[in-house]
Amino acid sequence: MQKIDLSKIDTEQRNTNSMELDQVDTMGILTIINNEDAKIAAAVQAQLPTITKVIDLIFTRFNQGGRLIYMGAGTSGRLGILDASEMLPTYGLKSDQIIGIIAGGDDAIRTPAEGAEDDRQLGVTDLKALNLQPLDTVVGIGASGRTPYVLAGLEYAKTIGALAVGLCMTKNSEMLAVADEVIAIETGAEVVTGSTRMKAGTATKLVCNMISTTLMVKWGKVYQNLMVDLIATNEKLRVRTARIVKAVTNASDDDVAKALTAANYACKNAIIMILKNVSYAESETLLAEYDNLVTKVINDK
Repeated sequence: MQKIDLSKIDTEQRNTNSMELDQVDTMGILTIINNEDAKIAAAVQAQLPTITKVIDLIFTRFNQGGRLIYMGAGTSGRLGILDASEMLPTYGLKSDQIIGIIAGGDDAIRTPAEGAEDDRQLGVTDLKALNLQPLDTVVGIGASGRTPYVLAGLEYAKTIGALAVGLCMTKNSEMLAVADEVIAIETGAEVVTGSTRMKAGTATKLVCNMISTTLMVKWGKVYQNLMVDLIATNEKLRVRTARIVKAVTNASDDDVAKALTAANYACKNAIIMILKNVSYAESETLLAEYDNLVTKVINDK
């Protein structure tokens, strides 16, 4: 694998649009940052065909019981953990179905462990600790595309038959030599040179949002644009759940409340119970019959 010269990586270059960052007032600083941030959505858009291919590959494995594992160091690792941690409350996913790991372990979420990113063996050890399987997908995240911890993890994933996906912010990276697929978002030079928590971090968050959200939509966790598998663990989410059921069924508040109580606040089941006039047990049978997709159950005549 050819080593990339760090000084030549796109994300390490100086941004000509922010050379006078320390000479302008607050509004001037914000304008420079905002102008650069505005370029990120277009940079992600340019990679939609690759992102589409990657998601379809992940979904095939995910649908057979495989897991999605984000791994990264520093900001990259934290963003993967952030995305993974939202899956349980938003979509009712088990905590071991989409996972985020960071170089240096959980302590590194809050306290930087900068040296951990250079530990290749740690990348392998962390994946072995998860008992990585061939149906799993590893998305290795690193703005530079050359983080040793991530590269070693991708190499290991590939050797056991898992899907190895690289997510980086530079076109020509070392990930190309070790991953099955590489999503390369060309975010360019940062406002503050090398501060990849900025534009690169924003792009990473956008792509992770796309990956996990699209997987959940395809897996039947969304009806129309409503999260029908959310876990109502607090008052805000219980109110949201009732609002979702009412929006889909047009039932009265009393009928919504009765259905949710009978379904133990399982949104998807309550919807089916009302629209199909069935019991909770019958709603479970219908969901199993129709691949857990509310749309299919509702449209069945």
